[in-house]
Amino acid sequence: MATDTLTGAQKAAVLLVQLGREKTAAVLKTLRESEVEEVLAEIARMRGVTPQTVDSVFEEFQTLATARRHYSQGGIDFAREVLESTVGPEKAAELLGRMKASLVELPFEFLRRADPRQVLSFLQDEHPQTVALVLAHMSAEHAAIVLSGMPEDLQADVAHRVAVMGTTSPDVVRQVEAVLERKLSSVLQSTDASAAGGLKPLVDIINHSDRATERLILEGLERRDPALAEEVRSQMFMFEDITTLDDRSVQLVLRQVDSKELAIALKGVGQDVRDKIMSNVSERAAANLADEIELLGAVRLSSVEEAQAKVITSIRALEESGQIIISRGDRDEYVV
Repeated sequence: MATDTLTGAQKAAVLLVQLGREKTAAVLKTLRESEVEEVLAEIARMRGVTPQTVDSVFEEFQTLATARRHYSQGGIDFAREVLESTVGPEKAAELLGRMKASLVELPFEFLRRADPRQVLSFLQDEHPQTVALVLAHMSAEHAAIVLSGMPEDLQADVAHRVAVMGTTSPDVVRQVEAVLERKLSSVLQSTDASAAGGLKPLVDIINHSDRATERLILEGLERRDPALAEEVRSQMFMFEDITTLDDRSVQLVLRQVDSKELAIALKGVGQDVRDKIMSNVSERAAANLADEIELLGAVRLSSVEEAQAKVITSIRALEESGQIIISRGDRDEYVV
């Protein structure tokens, strides 16, 4: 069975059969109903697939996955250059053709080729809502650079607009995109409603910002919308993130937390979180804590979240006092 004669559904069937039941089920959940039916029909009809065919399908899948990754990193031109150097111009054109058929061009895709500092200079005089729309479509790292370069009052305003932004009209997105691309065209290297904005993009942007910018944004949000500021803070460090702290920091946190509150906070968490806590107390304390968790029985989710929030509050207080350090994205601060 030559791969050149296989349809896309047949190749998908070959690939999925090799993945096993659980992974296949997970993949099928992401497909449309019609696609699921088509692929399952091919799996049912599959007979006598040779190892060579399997290898060829996996090789093609890997190449396409690589192309998509390069596309997301640097756009279609970058993906073409990498593929041409790997598989040659003809094969690269064929693979890119298949890939582009299934890709939806993302809004503000051209910003991937722009220096964030250039974007900042062109956004300085734009309306805060326009700035928020652009930042919500940029990578968190680049958006953080742009936001940190803006005046303090504008930072808070834009941050608030990013957080409360919902679905934006595609016409508005296209208009803003066209204007900005035209402005940037001299410095760049030669659908349905667009959903962007919300708490997660803002939290990502803050996590990639330096501490000074982070503090200014949160203080500005506090003045503008206290409830939203607290919601952003609560999402900046999730209870499960305690596993990312070093042992010394965890021990400092545990000294601030009541054992009963800690037992409630640990109800229903993953084993990795529980292990992180248990490994940072004495054997006797760990045994007592395990017994206390067991004796609690069923606990309301709201009670668990409230207890976890108290732990997070202790973590924030320790971080603010400089006793512990929380890693925030890839950007570290250094004092000379």
